[in-house]
Amino acid sequence: MANYLRFDLDTVAPEEGAPPAERIISGDPKFQTWDLEEASGGIYAGVWQATPGKWRVSYDEWEYFHILEGHSILAEDDGEIIHLKAGDRMVLRPGFKGTWEVIETTRKDYVVRL
Repeated sequence: MANYLRFDLDTVAPEEGAPPAERIISGDPKFQTWDLEEASGGIYAGVWQATPGKWRVSYDEWEYFHILEGHSILAEDDGEIIHLKAGDRMVLRPGFKGTWEVIETTRKDYVVRL
C-alpha cells in the first residue's frame, strides 16, 4: 500500500445526505460526500458538496477545508459572517455554532479530526 492518497473522486461513489430536518432553516439542501480516507485516531479526509439551502451547524470536531467552487455564507452565533468562495481555506474548531448557507452549490475538500 502506498503512503499517499490522491483525491481521485472516480475511485469512490459519493454518499448522499442532507442536514437533519430539525436543523434546516430554508431550502432543501442535499449533500454528496466522497470519503477518501479514514485513518486511525478519528481522522477523515475527502470532498463534500452541498446544494443551496441554510441549516444550523454545531462542530464537536476540528475541520480544515478548502473551498473548490461555489459560494456559501458561514455565520457564527456571535454574529460574525464569513463569505466563502473558491480558494478560501479555513479551520473550524470544536465549539463553533452557527449557520451554513449555500448560495451557489459549494464543493470543498476537507480533513476532519474527531
